[in-house]
Amino acid sequence: MTTHEPLTDEELAAIEDLAEAATPGPWFVRHLDDEAAMNLVAISTVPDTGRGERWPNFDHHEIVAATLIQRPRYVDVADELWDENAQFVANARQDVPRLIAEIKRLRQLLAQQGQQDFEA
Repeated sequence: MTTHEPLTDEELAAIEDLAEAATPGPWFVRHLDDEAAMNLVAISTVPDTGRGERWPNFDHHEIVAATLIQRPRYVDVADELWDENAQFVANARQDVPRLIAEIKRLRQLLAQQGQQDFEA
């Protein structure tokens, strides 16, 4: 699929299935720090406290994903947009379902308009 092709109903349903199967939201960006994951930028099911907690003062079960782990350096994107990427991923948890609902609403309006044009 390219970005120029219309999204089919099946593709929209597949995206919706993926969103529904993911860990429930909301998701938040967390900045954590510890010996094992120095400067961890993570997506979490709980909000950031602003304290940069160190292990074991945060529950690893709250972490959905990470965009930066510097030590060892194995989660680190070359463009250094880890904060921006984390914000995008965290917001996707609520934004994707909203976008799906909007697409469905607009498609329904278009179908209703088409039916009205057909009846006129």
